Amino acid sequence: MSNMMELPVLVSPADLSKQFTVDPMVIIDTRDADAYTAGHIPGAVNLREIFTYLASSSPEGLEDLKQSFTSQLGAIGLSGKETAVFYEDSMNSGYGQSCRGYFLLTWLGYPKIQVLNGGLSAWKAAGLPITTEVPTPIAAIFPMSSTGNDVMVTLEDVKEKLGSPAVLMDVRDVDEWIGDSSSPYGKDFAPRKGRLPGAKWLEWYRFMKPSGMGPVFKSPDEIRAECMTAGVKTNDEIILYCFKGARASNTYLALKQAGFDNVKMYFGSWNEWSRDPSLPIETGLTA
Repeated sequence: MSNMMELPVLVSPADLSKQFTVDPMVIIDTRDADAYTAGHIPGAVNLREIFTYLASSSPEGLEDLKQSFTSQLGAIGLSGKETAVFYEDSMNSGYGQSCRGYFLLTWLGYPKIQVLNGGLSAWKAAGLPITTEVPTPIAAIFPMSSTGNDVMVTLEDVKEKLGSPAVLMDVRDVDEWIGDSSSPYGKDFAPRKGRLPGAKWLEWYRFMKPSGMGPVFKSPDEIRAECMTAGVKTNDEIILYCFKGARASNTYLALKQAGFDNVKMYFGSWNEWSRDPSLPIETGLTA
C-alpha cells in the first residue's frame, strides 16, 4: 500500500482511477440527489449536506456542526484509514461544494483528504466510467481528533479583527460584493446586503482557469499573482468568508496549495453576519 500521507490534496481523474485499486477510500459526491442518481463515479456515496448545511459560529453552532458531520461521515465509512475524496460536477458550477468537504474534514482533523480537480466533468472528459449503482456503505466510527485544526474563525473573532492588519478576504460573486444581492439563494435571502468593513475582494472564480477538461485550479504562482492584485501577500493573516463557507473553501484550498500558511475561515460568513443588525457593514463600491 502506498503512503497515503504523501497524496496531493488535488487529485486528477487518472490518478484517482489508479488509487481505487490500491488504497482504501470513500468517494463522496456532494451534488444533489437527482444528479447523483443520474450517474456518478463507481463506489461514490451521496452526501449533499456537505454543501447545504448552514452553520452558526457560536459554541453551540460549531458543536452541532461537529456532531452532525462526525455522525454522517462515520455512517458512510470514514474511520481514519480511508482517504476521503470529494467531488462536484465542475469546479466553477457548484459554489465550491467539494472543497467545503475538504475544509470541514481539515477542521475535524481527518488525516487523508482529497478533492477531484475538475470534478465529474473532468472524470467524464477522461473517458472514465460512470454508474447508477448505489453502494451500501459499511459504517465506521469517525475518528475524533483530540484537537482538530485551528482553521475556524467565529463571529466574535471577526469582530476583534475589524480594523486590524488581518486580511478579511471576501470571495463572493460581484453582485454580493457591491451589495446588489445578499446571497446566491436570491437577492433578499439574507436581511442585509453588503460586506465586512475593510474587506478585500478576490472573486473565487479567479483561482481557477479553463482547461480541456473544464475549469481546474490555477498553479501556485498564478494564485499568488492573483492575490498580489489585491495587495494580499503569502505571509498575511487571512480570514476568508463568502455566504456560507463553500466558495471560501474553494479559495482556502487554492491558497493552501499556493503556500499561504496563515489562512482561516469565517465559516458562518455573510449568512450569519448579516442577520445581526448591530454588526457594521459596508455597501456600494470602494473608493
